[in-house]
Amino acid sequence: MKFLDEYFGISASGSNLYREIIAGVTTFFAMSYILFANPAILSEAGMDKSILFTSTAIAAIIGCLAMGIYARLPFALAPGMGLNAFFTYTICLQLGHSWQFALAAVFCEGVVFLLISIFNIRGLIINLIPKTLHYAFCPGIGLFIAFIGLQMAGLVEPRQGTILKLGNVYDPNAILSCVGVVVIGALYMRKIHGGMLLGVAIICLLALPFGMVKIDSLFSLPPNVMPVFMKFDFSELFSFDFICVIILLLSVDIFDTLGTLVGVAESANMIDEKGNVKNNRKAFIADSLSTIFGAMFGTSTTTTYVESSTGVAAGGRTGITAIVTALCFVMALFYYPIFSAVPKSAIAAMLIFAGFNMFMSSPIREINFKDYSESIPAFITLLMMPFTYSIMEGISFGVLSYVFINALSGNFKKIGIGTLVLAIFFMARFVVFKI
Repeated sequence: MKFLDEYFGISASGSNLYREIIAGVTTFFAMSYILFANPAILSEAGMDKSILFTSTAIAAIIGCLAMGIYARLPFALAPGMGLNAFFTYTICLQLGHSWQFALAAVFCEGVVFLLISIFNIRGLIINLIPKTLHYAFCPGIGLFIAFIGLQMAGLVEPRQGTILKLGNVYDPNAILSCVGVVVIGALYMRKIHGGMLLGVAIICLLALPFGMVKIDSLFSLPPNVMPVFMKFDFSELFSFDFICVIILLLSVDIFDTLGTLVGVAESANMIDEKGNVKNNRKAFIADSLSTIFGAMFGTSTTTTYVESSTGVAAGGRTGITAIVTALCFVMALFYYPIFSAVPKSAIAAMLIFAGFNMFMSSPIREINFKDYSESIPAFITLLMMPFTYSIMEGISFGVLSYVFINALSGNFKKIGIGTLVLAIFFMARFVVFKI
């Protein structure tokens, strides 16, 4: 106990071991939805859903342990929502690459992120994309994820002429999805920790009479992850697509991690007098390491979760919280039959609400809407992500519109060298490579 107290600074942070354990369990329940959300999204890229369950859990375990033991912070990590959508719907389905190609890109992005974190040169990547576009990333990805949820629920269907139409609202899947969103929203309103997981459990109970939930057993050994272990395709390592994907993954990962760390740390008063998060460099290294190992085990980019705020709210202040969360993911590995029985309606409701959370927790209010040179590119970024079914297209059009609008209005000083190079990169993609 003395060693734990001295190493993690439990007493110095005003916490105790019991509070840290409760905080870790709370964080797990708040973010455990990723165990069925991530496989549901990545499986559309052609990967086995059961294997992805194990991959997701392993990535979360490694990330949480790295954050808890090395960075000594109460933040949990797992494959990120939005980043998994980019993996499936942009890299694989839109650009037409294999999931092995996508895993190789994620692995390389993690290595670059690690080097950037070790040498503390994150600013080089941060300055590539204008700040106003950063503010649009999270809400745009949130809308994209919610749109995927609406389709999974059957609430939105294709229609000739108007492209989209309202789906069959009398279908049990659609009804339960709508009920799920309302239930999860009500649980969040009541500030019930783990509201997402509890809401999914309620939907599962409601789905039983419709025969939508089938559980053969409660426990089992986790599915074998070896079929996806180290299955990288580096054959296009220096191709335009590969480089472009790495830059976009890296940019989104850095800002996602930075925004989450600062937001959660502020709620726990873990910001120093310079405005920096305690051990922030170690936190970024832990994040990058979890991405590298996550890719090795077959999943998309791992990142710090905003749901860590629930554990912090429960009193978590040290790395013990993250370690306990990791242990919870270890135990979850042996409950695959339960997690695999979750119906599509529950996953759809969860995606819709997760999209809402990403939209509302984003710094969209920081966009200067009175300055059209700032607000129009941000709006285009936000708009293009769901309607082109691609995060990459949203960022591409956002950067290009920012450069063109500011150049034509004479605001050349606002266009940084990095932003200009990135815009040329995207123009080459459309004009020269036609992809």
